[in-house]
Amino acid sequence: MQFVAASKLRRAQESTLAARPYSELLDEIIADLAAVLDSDEHALLNRREEGKRLIVLVTSDRGLAGPLNTNAIRFVSKEIVEHPGELELVSVGRKGRDAMRRARVPIIAHFAGFGDRPTVDDILPLARLITDEYEGGTYNQIDIVFTRFVSTLVQRADMVQLLPIKASPDTEQGASGARLGGVPGSQFIFEPAPEIVLDELLPRYVGTRLYQTALESTASFFSSQMVAMKNATENADELIEDLTLSYNKARQAHITSELIEIASGAQAR
Repeated sequence: MQFVAASKLRRAQESTLAARPYSELLDEIIADLAAVLDSDEHALLNRREEGKRLIVLVTSDRGLAGPLNTNAIRFVSKEIVEHPGELELVSVGRKGRDAMRRARVPIIAHFAGFGDRPTVDDILPLARLITDEYEGGTYNQIDIVFTRFVSTLVQRADMVQLLPIKASPDTEQGASGARLGGVPGSQFIFEPAPEIVLDELLPRYVGTRLYQTALESTASFFSSQMVAMKNATENADELIEDLTLSYNKARQAHITSELIEIASGAQAR
């Protein structure tokens, strides 16, 4: 299992690192747009005070991956305890669903894990659910809890706010001066119109965020599984050595006892 995880890790790691520049640049563009556009330009830009919070918890369907799933579950549990309020959850992966069910956290939807090779098509049902619920006004905030891939030996549970879209701090400070008569900032030119561009761009942003999350989680799973299986193999080898030594000692003691009995019997004659 260690060698299988290592072979899958390389492909998952390459996919994750290759997708990061696109995802990060799209985040920057959307954050800049959010700073200079009014919330009524698009439903996904709305910031609401009323409504419930939704957390998307991403774990794996399978175990044997060390503390990977446990860390993500502890992270979201701590978040729920420290920020009480109306909250619902969407689970991705069987491990997270089972843990949240035991904790009696309300789960509105469950999706199976994205497998060894996540694709954009795998993400679309989840992205559609999130955008429809937020546009409908059901939730005032949607967060994603997942495991971020840092390196082969380090995977860190993390949370990212998906909706409402956070404005870039640098752009937000100068947003009021950049707007002219209620028109989006002069640094952006919309063709054919802002609402048409946002209708295409913002759903793509949600899908890209979720896709990057799936890639990060997959790479983290194989990294953690490879390390866990390596440790398990080393522990098994040490246990075999200890048991072999104990067996040899017991065998030697038994042989010695038999030789003593034979010698004692010979002397008695």
